[in-house]
Amino acid sequence: MESAPGSGNDTARELFTERLYVPLWWWLFLFGVIAIVIGQGVFISSPWWVWLLLVLVGPLMIWLMWRLGRERVAVVDDGGGARSLVAGGATLPFDAISRCAVVPKTAKSAAMGRQLDPEAYVVHRGYVPTMAIVVLDDPSDPTPYWLISTRRPNELTDLLPGKVEN
Repeated sequence: MESAPGSGNDTARELFTERLYVPLWWWLFLFGVIAIVIGQGVFISSPWWVWLLLVLVGPLMIWLMWRLGRERVAVVDDGGGARSLVAGGATLPFDAISRCAVVPKTAKSAAMGRQLDPEAYVVHRGYVPTMAIVVLDDPSDPTPYWLISTRRPNELTDLLPGKVEN
């Protein structure tokens, strides 16, 4: 996320960025299902409405899969010394962060289950095995913490203030 030349802020940059792509096997499965439906339609001479359904649902499923894999997690430095965490379209300045920690694969179920605070900000992708928890210290914000899916939780939490070792 480099700034445009001449914008007055040429040093803004991303210190960490990750896109939460869906696994490759999901794509293979989706295209396999589409191929099977097309094959069935060809061999049994399906009525026109089956083909219409395929034309409508196929691209919709492809778009949905693409959309699921567009989630982005980033740590951004604005060039003036202020850093922020960006996840799920929301931005969290570093001065609002109290502490952070890695949520390992073994604790993810508990963190997303009974222990989850209903007011927490959650960016979750079930196909990403690990998470990071970022506890906030902002009295004006009712959100107690952010819970973010990431494949590189140690790298992310190393950049955030107040890292707590597990």
